[in-house]
Amino acid sequence: MTMTDEVTYGRPEPKARETSESAIAMVDERGTVVAWTQVAERLLGYAARDVVGGTAALVVPGSEEAPTTSAFVEQCRARNGWPGTTAVRHRNGHTLDINLRFSQVSGYSGAVRWLLSVSDAGPLAGREVNGSARESLLVRAPIGISVRDVELRCTWVNDTMENHDGVPRDRRLGSRFADALPGAKSEAVEAVMRQVIESGTTRVHEYRTWLASGPAQDHTFAASFFCLQGAGGQALGVCTITVDVTEARRVRERLAVLGQAGTRLGGTLDVMETSQELADLAVTLFADYASVDLDQSVPFGEGPSISIGPMSERLPAFRRAGMASIHLGVPESAWERGEPVPVPSVSPIADVLLTGTSHLEPIVDTAPGTWIDKDPVRARKIHESGMHSLMVVPIRTRRALLGVALFVRTGNPAPFQEVDLLLAEELVGRAAMALDNARQYAREHSVALALQRHLLPHRLRGGLAVEAASRYLPADMDHGVGGDWFDVIPLSGARVALVVGDVVGHGINAAATMGRLRTAVHTLADIDLPPEELLAHLDDTVQRLAEEDADALDQTPTVVGATCVYAVYDPVTRRCTMAGAGHPPPAIVDPQGRVTFPELPTGTPLGIGLGGPFEAVEFELPEGSLIALYSDGLIESRDDDIDVGMQRLAAALAQPERSLEDLCTGAMDTLPDQGPRDDATLLVVRTRSLGPSRVASWTLPNDRTAAGAARHLAAGQLAAWGLENLVDSTKVIVSELVTNAVRHSDGPIHVRLIRHQVLTCEVSDTDLCSPRLRRARTGDENGRGLSLVAQLSRRWGCRSIPNGKVVWAEEDLVG
Repeated sequence: MTMTDEVTYGRPEPKARETSESAIAMVDERGTVVAWTQVAERLLGYAARDVVGGTAALVVPGSEEAPTTSAFVEQCRARNGWPGTTAVRHRNGHTLDINLRFSQVSGYSGAVRWLLSVSDAGPLAGREVNGSARESLLVRAPIGISVRDVELRCTWVNDTMENHDGVPRDRRLGSRFADALPGAKSEAVEAVMRQVIESGTTRVHEYRTWLASGPAQDHTFAASFFCLQGAGGQALGVCTITVDVTEARRVRERLAVLGQAGTRLGGTLDVMETSQELADLAVTLFADYASVDLDQSVPFGEGPSISIGPMSERLPAFRRAGMASIHLGVPESAWERGEPVPVPSVSPIADVLLTGTSHLEPIVDTAPGTWIDKDPVRARKIHESGMHSLMVVPIRTRRALLGVALFVRTGNPAPFQEVDLLLAEELVGRAAMALDNARQYAREHSVALALQRHLLPHRLRGGLAVEAASRYLPADMDHGVGGDWFDVIPLSGARVALVVGDVVGHGINAAATMGRLRTAVHTLADIDLPPEELLAHLDDTVQRLAEEDADALDQTPTVVGATCVYAVYDPVTRRCTMAGAGHPPPAIVDPQGRVTFPELPTGTPLGIGLGGPFEAVEFELPEGSLIALYSDGLIESRDDDIDVGMQRLAAALAQPERSLEDLCTGAMDTLPDQGPRDDATLLVVRTRSLGPSRVASWTLPNDRTAAGAARHLAAGQLAAWGLENLVDSTKVIVSELVTNAVRHSDGPIHVRLIRHQVLTCEVSDTDLCSPRLRRARTGDENGRGLSLVAQLSRRWGCRSIPNGKVVWAEEDLVG
């Protein structure tokens, strides 16, 4: 045996430390104590002068009844087993429970002595296993014992020492430690022995050695050095007790890696990333090759869990999620990451799926007739790479079996053992928790994304007012889906409403709330409210939803606020009116490519309860202008402020000749490489106008002639447009609406026909009250006009204008 050069005695700078709690005494065959230690004095209260030269019965009651110490030991073994626990009396009179261990050592010419190890049984009984690890090793593990004189020559030794270091008894007796095991480290150990002799104390060291006679691997020994004292307290020599703690060291090292794994495996919510980390850690820890195969639904959080038990004809569909090897390129794997991996019906993997327990195959049986014959792809890899030992561990949680992890040895000649399987199961268990968290997150993310996409418009209908295009990019996996929405809502009179909003927060709650607000905006838009009034009503809606959630004590609040921009564009007048609630202002691009951000009053976010009024701005747009509404996720980044993001967006939009799809793609490409922290939404429209050829309007006096004049003018205009098929119905609609205006207002009456995708008839007056459809009774002379309008039109309604209202009705162009 030689000391390895990398050896340190437990620490980079070896320093002796007094940690052993065992009291050591040496007894001859007649039962006489021939040596004592300071630890024995502290434990039992007797100094060396009180014990050395006397009978061991003082320490071991009943030993004086046996003729020799050897006979006493045999009696104890036969009666109680060995080692044993007994009670002794402390020098001060109290009773002390102690653990005893007798170890035989031999000297010259076959002489025999006994080393007595005594430790306090009381404290040990109540300790955790980790707290008494060294004493447990002294009790259970084979210990090597050697006794040296003050010149450090070996005088007594037990048989176990030769098993520890390979030095025969004959060569060891009479030799110094450095003579039997030459090397610089031996001299350092002797230096510790001298310190022990000089100070009379006990020292403990841990060191590594290479066993020349055993397998080519290092062993770790814990060595305790005790100064043996004579009757006068003088040093007689040093007793060394060594325990092979190689496995304990390896367990500590592996547990340290597992400790790192516990933090690394929980650091991401990406299933594939976590699987790769599991494979990498396994190769670092105990395997030469590792693969992680997951049920193909796991990365998306979809599908039922894999069932444990007899397999049906349809085996689970696995996908390779992680793999690692000590060899570059992972040549042991027949499949790349992301590829489907077949599950043979007869294989260790199938056994694991059947039982739900791990499979350990210390020696892979490649003989004909085994499962390998039925899996030629894996068989080829096994033979090519020299796989000789494998473990398959199920990746499971309390709720689901997610997949399997395979661990293989190729270069390491040692087969896997039970301790390796326990470590693998611990590692996979930690990974399973992280994978299940990632799976649950993926499921919520997928549901929220599906919900959001279902709630968002599938087709943008801009009519003849605008051409529209949009983009929606969900937030990255670390932050989840948000509550962005956008819409183009057709309004009466060929107008359209444009809206972009953003609910605060992420996940399925934000997506659900977005759906509720989008529905509310549609409802309010149907009422044809001006933008500032619509936002005021939407603010009330958000606050009411928040109050409802607060009342539901068993539910997590879902509404915590939102921002929104709402705009209305009229292609007849080419005027756009917009208002905002805590949202970034739209970008306006004129036909020459000049980009501006109108000074839109910011407004307060919806639902925060400040109650401030919303303000609208109105401006005229040249035909072919661009209006871009967006969410803050498009202009925010981790490194720049919003102004920089708005400049990037302006540069991407300053090319109005490009198609809207290209403009949307270019704007999304301005996002930083790391992706948005929030959902990024963009709605771009190109404005159109309806020229005089599509609009006809008249102002009529408020008298009895108005209805007849309106019928005549409308019929003439429809004939000019080639819409004779609508003349009769339109004359009735116009007549009824003008008659109501004459009856309920006192100012001029305006009539307008708009031919776009439908025919719109509008009648405006100075009355502020909206008409109401009601059922006329048999004797009533009035109340049937609006019923006729409703029957003859596809839809009708009323909207407020400054100093009055507009009542309108739409007809399909083709009857």
